Amino acid sequence: MYRSGPLRSLLASPGSDRRPAVAGRQERLPAGRSQRGGGRLKAIIGIGVLASMIYVGAKVVPVLVNNYQFQDAIESTARFASVNRQGPDDIRTAVFKEAQNEDIPIAAQDIHVKGEGGHVEINADYSVTLDLKVYQWTLNFHPNARNNPL
Repeated sequence: MYRSGPLRSLLASPGSDRRPAVAGRQERLPAGRSQRGGGRLKAIIGIGVLASMIYVGAKVVPVLVNNYQFQDAIESTARFASVNRQGPDDIRTAVFKEAQNEDIPIAAQDIHVKGEGGHVEINADYSVTLDLKVYQWTLNFHPNARNNPL
């Protein structure tokens, strides 16, 4: 136990400078002001970082899912383009319609289609800018697909 002042002097023997011995206990000093609230500050910062990660994830994940679905649609179009006997302009139109269905911000001139002798290659380039309140993040996508004949 921590005892100070007159009580300590009463417990000590009059002729000795020793502090009173208490078996198995040590004196505890009060914590300094610089140590107070350290755990609370770390918790607030940790919650802030976690909340910002959830916010960014909620903005980025839908864009990535749309890109994945668009990539899948391009691959399906390329795979069946030669079977359906589609020309490059028909393929470009089909890919552009799929991009509009997936909310992909792309222009028809950004979709490049090469088709010759049963081989079809589709390339598209587009960018999506995300507003993260403190930063504008531009994601660039380059989906492509090709159908290689056996």
